[in-house]
Amino acid sequence: MFGQDLCSSLPRTPGGMHDGGARRRRTSHLMFTCRWLSLDMQDAWPPPFRAVPAVKPSAPTLGDLGFEAVVLSGNTPSGEIEALFREDRGLRAVVVEVRGNLILLTRDQLDHQMTGRLGYGRALSARMTAEALVPCTTFSLPPSLDLRAAAAALLDRPEESRYQDVLVVPASGTPRVVPVSQVLEGLSDEFRHAALHDPLTGLANRLGLEESGQALLAGSGSARTAALYVDLDDFKVVNNTFGHRTGDSVLTAFAARLQACTRPADRVARLGGDEFAVLLADVDETGARALAERILRVLDEPFVHDGHVLQVSATLGLAMAGDVAAGDSGAGDSGARSSGAGQVGAGGDPGAQLEDLLRQADAAMLQAKHEGKRRLGRIDPSRPESRFARQALIRRRLPHALGSAAFSLHYQPLMDISTGECPAVEALLRWHDPELGAVSPTEFIHVAEHTGMIHAVGQWVIDQACAQARLWADAGTPRAISVNISPLQLAAGNLATVIHGSLQRHGVPPSLLNVELTESAAIVDLSSAAAQLRTLIGAGIGVALDDYGTAYSSLSLLRELPLTGLKLDKSFIDTIDTDPTSAVLVANVMASARALGLRTTAEGVERETQLAVLRGLGCDTAQGYLIARPLPPAELDGLSRRRVP
Repeated sequence: MFGQDLCSSLPRTPGGMHDGGARRRRTSHLMFTCRWLSLDMQDAWPPPFRAVPAVKPSAPTLGDLGFEAVVLSGNTPSGEIEALFREDRGLRAVVVEVRGNLILLTRDQLDHQMTGRLGYGRALSARMTAEALVPCTTFSLPPSLDLRAAAAALLDRPEESRYQDVLVVPASGTPRVVPVSQVLEGLSDEFRHAALHDPLTGLANRLGLEESGQALLAGSGSARTAALYVDLDDFKVVNNTFGHRTGDSVLTAFAARLQACTRPADRVARLGGDEFAVLLADVDETGARALAERILRVLDEPFVHDGHVLQVSATLGLAMAGDVAAGDSGAGDSGARSSGAGQVGAGGDPGAQLEDLLRQADAAMLQAKHEGKRRLGRIDPSRPESRFARQALIRRRLPHALGSAAFSLHYQPLMDISTGECPAVEALLRWHDPELGAVSPTEFIHVAEHTGMIHAVGQWVIDQACAQARLWADAGTPRAISVNISPLQLAAGNLATVIHGSLQRHGVPPSLLNVELTESAAIVDLSSAAAQLRTLIGAGIGVALDDYGTAYSSLSLLRELPLTGLKLDKSFIDTIDTDPTSAVLVANVMASARALGLRTTAEGVERETQLAVLRGLGCDTAQGYLIARPLPPAELDGLSRRRVP
């Protein structure tokens, strides 16, 4: 009854059909009014929990569009049909039932029949029935069809009928007439929604948060806006232990809990991976802290998936819009938008203000992580710049680096100690950001691993290295290139496929590419990693364990991983020519590597006395400033023939 009453108050289209677009507009208006009424009624803080769906709403289908059709029998006189169209100038079409078949009769088709262009006079045509007026065939589609499939079907129609209305016939109920314009408009809305929302949780994504957040900050209540940066603690353990399906289930459920903690006027977004953000409207710091505590408390209840009971915690960072606005008055030089805590965006620019607000909240979250996790962090904007502020800016700038010219590869030669030639190089990633300046890999690689960006960054490095290998080969100076691979790239399970695709794309033989497994993260699944490395070696690609002797490396890795080479960390080489103990340790590692059939490379060689000791110990390759610093490709000419005494 409610649906019927609501429809009766809406504008009607020709033939008594309700305007679906008007219905949607009226419903949206009612929802907007209710949202603000609910805010006016909320005197207590935090606000009551609100029920939100755990998954995003389903995409619209063809049956959601169009208008209920007027259905006529096949023996209806043409004069009556013409009168219907004449009385209601907005009537687009009627549906005629002929021996159980439903056929669409549009206004244009009726006019074409009644004007006499087929050899009949109007008087004679007026005696015809609807059955004689309808076309031989009609274009109909099922109501369950999604808009993308519907648009594809429409484009397959002949051009002269491509933009005619579509008949949609449900299994039961009244047929619908759907204008093509509605299909295209709905498809545009669907694409826009997909561009602004996270496909897993249905929350706004980073782009959606930027759009809605800037509108919030541009409003009159921007001075009472707060940002909460939410990061789930050690969430990669869930994915690595229980699988990504379980991880996705937890993320979806947490997104629903997070949204339930907030008010409809607040903005909730998933920024990527296990990172979320909440923009709070019209709130002071006490209220923002209360909401943050509520978010921490809702995680006391474990998540359940496929019989697994998972306890997940989060760390939050808080920043107030006043922090950003406060520093603006004191920022008078071009360095005002540095990475320091408490610095401010450009004046009244909502985009810059939002960027600074989120970065401040991110820095507060990182500081809280450093202090012990599962807590709320808050940075005093009056304090000097902290390393957490720079790290927060790195996290926010990193996604932009791939889409610009910020990344580049330099190449450091690897010298064959026995010949003094440099037939190979190691590709080293460099990042120069317009805001951060030069960013060291030691700063951004672990950020890339934490945020999941390491996969896109790693693939870019592989592809660029293959492209450079092709250029050198074409120039008659082929060099094998070593690229660094994170264990997280191995964990994805598609490393061999990614490398093979780049080699094929650039026409590079496998012998011109080597991979070096870095130790920035532990290898969780050794059997899977070993299988992928075995595939690479079988294809002719060299595989070396990098930075041996630090972090996660051990003799057990030499036993469990298929390798072709071993690189000794610089810390071993630094004192090899001055400390006998270091020389003994390196000698033992060299002996073990030779017994396993591995080529050895010494990193960080800076003195000829170090090189002499390494030559005496039988080391195969040396790398370091004594041979050459990392250089752009154009500066490497001639180094393949260089000999070092």
